[in-house]
Amino acid sequence: MEKVEEDIWARATKAADDLYHVKETFFPANPDDKVSKLQNESDLALRLLGSVPPEQRKSPTQRATYEYLKGKILDVVPEYRKDAEDHLSKAVKLNPSLADAWLCLGSCIWKKGDLPAAKNCFNLALSKGPNKKILCQLSMLERSMAQGSENQAEIVEESIQHAKEAITLDVKDGNSWYNLGNACLTSFFVTGSWDHSKLLQSLKAYQNAEKDERMKSNPDLYFNCATVNKYLENYERALSGFEASALKDPSLNATEEVQMMVNLLDKIENLLKGHAKTKRVASLASSLAVVKLSSSHKRATVDLLSEGLNKAVAVVGKVLFFVKHENVTPL
Repeated sequence: MEKVEEDIWARATKAADDLYHVKETFFPANPDDKVSKLQNESDLALRLLGSVPPEQRKSPTQRATYEYLKGKILDVVPEYRKDAEDHLSKAVKLNPSLADAWLCLGSCIWKKGDLPAAKNCFNLALSKGPNKKILCQLSMLERSMAQGSENQAEIVEESIQHAKEAITLDVKDGNSWYNLGNACLTSFFVTGSWDHSKLLQSLKAYQNAEKDERMKSNPDLYFNCATVNKYLENYERALSGFEASALKDPSLNATEEVQMMVNLLDKIENLLKGHAKTKRVASLASSLAVVKLSSSHKRATVDLLSEGLNKAVAVVGKVLFFVKHENVTPL
């Protein structure tokens, strides 16, 4: 008899997990197909959960698990659902030590837009013991909380710390590395889009994420990694990354990104062609020699510069042309 009891609970739990697997790995050309697939699968999962006999839902622990699974299944949709929140709230009242229920409740409340309450749920989930999944969610939430706040850089730094903590719990987990890559990329923008070390950290994290087989189905990983390569001007790698992400999820605007990149490279090539005449270059170069420098600066050429800050050094140059392009980061 006990085996049958365990079996129905195990099947209901698996149905809820499978539902989230569909959410994270199924990217059809038409996004509506995903919505209807999730709807059908969640109806089936709810029916299966409903078949748990009343006598197996009697104890507070059993009732908590039932409410948690029901809330989790209902919350699989992208928009906020009050009934999902109600079931998950019941679950944590019945069994406050159920970390997974706190995690789900936090995600549900986040959709409602109450970020401080969502953070509180994640912290309560974390208080039950270290957990890479919860740390990643907390890290993501902090990046959302940083938007438009006064201490943006500080909050993003917290997000990076939580992402690193998740990795220390499982150094092979691709999702934790992917999350760290996103945190470093956010930090790059928050600190003024000049700090290439943040981009390089982000790229390294994405490359580590790619080593995990399970991440092969994540189109955003390829898209974000391609974005970093674009900012680092590794254009070939960026092109192949955008191509890979478009194949996995056609709804991402990877094709537009490729088009923008190709337009930019064409523009630079055509402008350079117009300035490549030897006589013209020679006359421009000779006009640079007469430029007067402040006495505190030493004149240098680009090849003499060292990496990082070059103090009291001046490189004299001339603007040949302006390149207008659609990217936020400087070329």
